[in-house]
Amino acid sequence: MVIKVLGGGCANCKKLMENAKKAAEELGIEAHFEEVKDIEKIMSYGVMRTPALVVDEKLIFSGRVTGVEEIKEILKKEAGK
Repeated sequence: MVIKVLGGGCANCKKLMENAKKAAEELGIEAHFEEVKDIEKIMSYGVMRTPALVVDEKLIFSGRVTGVEEIKEILKKEAGK
């Protein structure tokens, strides 16, 4: 599973990455994490507000920071495709 956090490296982006890593770890999901700071790449996902979460190239949400428990639910759903 590839998990990307899109954003300019702000505090909210870092918190979202931290929460995503913790969620994957707690679920025992093997994942590769990437920070995407390039504005053109961010725009290619159709994101207008950051931070944003992308799982396996699918935009999950943008413009907010989500807690560990909600990310765990998202990852469970995406892993069960």
